Amino acid sequence: MMEVKIASCTCQDELGHPRTFHYALTVDTVEAGPFFCENYGVRISEENGDTASIPGITTSALRIDELMTLLVEHKVGPAALRDVVDDWL
Repeated sequence: MMEVKIASCTCQDELGHPRTFHYALTVDTVEAGPFFCENYGVRISEENGDTASIPGITTSALRIDELMTLLVEHKVGPAALRDVVDDWL
């Protein structure tokens, strides 16, 4: 598996403490008959905190870009990743 760092963002939680999230694209190669294709997923890690990842979400580069943009723009943390992806799918 390959991982590509996409973005980092810092925001404040409800108590005013800064939280920094790092967003990465994960890429696996899968065999599809006589072809090989890339299967994309995401990983979110909080600096000095939790990490969550979901591999194999889509084989579409356009769709994973849409999802990654949504995650970064809304500052989704590791705890909410699964719910956001489930709703997005």
